[in-house]
Amino acid sequence: MAAQEKIFKGIILVGPKHSGKTSTGKALANLLSGTFIDLDDEIALHSGQTPRALYRQSAELFRATELEATRKLVERINIEHKKGLGVFYIIATGGGIVDNPEAIELLKQIGPLVFLDLSTKTAWERIVKASERTGELPPFLKTENPAETHRILHERRSAAYRNLADLIINAEIDSPEQRAKEIVQLISNKIP
Repeated sequence: MAAQEKIFKGIILVGPKHSGKTSTGKALANLLSGTFIDLDDEIALHSGQTPRALYRQSAELFRATELEATRKLVERINIEHKKGLGVFYIIATGGGIVDNPEAIELLKQIGPLVFLDLSTKTAWERIVKASERTGELPPFLKTENPAETHRILHERRSAAYRNLADLIINAEIDSPEQRAKEIVQLISNKIP
């Protein structure tokens, strides 16, 4: 049983909003001839609503839906693995999945957690830039002082990600392709 637990079925990318999980995940999937999955897409498929729409209804509803979508994804990957399909997955999670410990535990069955580390300042700048395009801040930042709300949340979550991560990658400057190459280089001895 212990030997089976060491066989990776994929790599899980975690980190704050706008840390490059999706772009890095796609680059990793290309590099490893793997299949990229965005957990936000799985949540939308499972619920028929975007994560943002779910969160607007309530944080609890969003987290419950995130957990259920994660459970179904992990079950599907485990079944495929038992059938010997040999698919290697790169999974990009939402920025707050660290606040969903059951989902994190499920994802650990698939492979290592890679934390894309980003400074509070850079993350905030990217959130502001994205909100200028979309016309609104993410629902969890709709407070009296969004910048301070973000700072507190970012610092707490980053500390939690550092504690959970099998690998920490600096997501400040490098391109997604550079980050993908660094990840592969650092864990290549663990990938089947």
